[in-house]
Amino acid sequence: MVPPEYYLFLAAAVFSIGLFGVLTRRNALYFLMSVELMLNAAAINFVAFSLYWGNMTGQTFTLFVIALAAAEVAVGLGIILVLYRNFGELDVTKAATMRW
Repeated sequence: MVPPEYYLFLAAAVFSIGLFGVLTRRNALYFLMSVELMLNAAAINFVAFSLYWGNMTGQTFTLFVIALAAAEVAVGLGIILVLYRNFGELDVTKAATMRW
């Protein structure tokens, strides 16, 4: 059995990569993928603690995180399509206002 610390280190690494992507990237697609990495890191933590404590609560919350991530992708891709249609590129710094 893998100790829970390994899962926590993996989740910290995945979350760090996602946070780095959110803070440094200007492309909206990279931004969306980085947010997905951070949500997956949270899901890994939920599963690790669920395994450690021996109950199903963490896995239940992981299902909610997966559903939230799917909804976030649907809304995010819609925003990205509108951003590309109106500005011709996916740079999030160009869309500083809600009007164009």
